[in-house]
Amino acid sequence: MSVLLDINSISLSFGGLKALSDFNLLMNKGDLQGLIGPNGAGKTTCFNVLTGVYAPQAGEMRLDGKLLNGMCCNQITRAGLARTFQNIRLFGNLTVLDNVLVASRTQIRHTMFGTVLRSMGHLREERALHAEAMTLLEVFDLAHLAHETSRNLPYGSQRRLEIARALATRPKILLLDEPAAGMNPQEKKLLAELILSVREKFHVTILLIEHDMCLVMSICERITVLDHGVTIAQGTPQEIQCDPKVIEAYLGKPMESEAI
Repeated sequence: MSVLLDINSISLSFGGLKALSDFNLLMNKGDLQGLIGPNGAGKTTCFNVLTGVYAPQAGEMRLDGKLLNGMCCNQITRAGLARTFQNIRLFGNLTVLDNVLVASRTQIRHTMFGTVLRSMGHLREERALHAEAMTLLEVFDLAHLAHETSRNLPYGSQRRLEIARALATRPKILLLDEPAAGMNPQEKKLLAELILSVREKFHVTILLIEHDMCLVMSICERITVLDHGVTIAQGTPQEIQCDPKVIEAYLGKPMESEAI
C-alpha cells in the first residue's frame, strides 16, 4: 500500500499543557480511520496542526511525500488536505451553491489577467467549476437547494453542505471533525452510509473524529485513541474495544474494594 499521510512524532504544548505528545499516524491511500478519545484528549488540536492552524513544535507531517511543516492553511488545502469543523462554519449569508464555489476556487488555474479580461480559458474553467459544484450538491441531495441561503438550511443539510464544500477543494485526505454531532440515530445511520459512499465516489482517504462509538466502530478500519495528548492505543475496532487502557480512559479506573 502507498503511504499518503505520514505524521511522525508531532508534539505541541500550550504553556505547560501538552496538547499532543509524540503523536504518530500512518494512512494509506483509501483508508478510513478514526481518531477518538475523551473530551480534551487532543483530537481537534491534531486536526488544527494538520491544517496549519497551529505549528507543531516537534516532528514532521508529510502528505504524499510533501512536507507540510511551515505551510499556511491555504497552502495545505492546495496540497490536498481539507476538513470540516466540529461547530459548523458555513458562509451563512451565501447560497448553498456559492459555499461550494468558494471552496472550488482554491484549485483554479487561470490568472488575474484572465479573470479581468474574461478570457475563454477563464470562462471555460468557471463553467467547469459550476458543473462540478452542482454535481457535488446532487451527490449530497442539496441540488434543489442550490440558491437557498445556507443559514436557512436544516441542521443535517448544513452538515452535508460542509462536507460537500470540503470535497470541492479536491482533497486527497478529508478530515471530518465530529460530523454526527447533534444528529438523531436515523441521521447518523444515513451519515455512515454517506461517508462510505464519499470514499468510493471521490477516491478520498478519510480521517474521522467522532464521539459516537457505534458510528466509528461500524465504518473505520483502524482507530487511534488519544488521552491528554498521548496515544494510548492503535488498532482495529475489535482490538480497540478490548483494550484495557481505552476502557479505563472512557469509563474510569474501577475502584478497589475497601477492606472491612
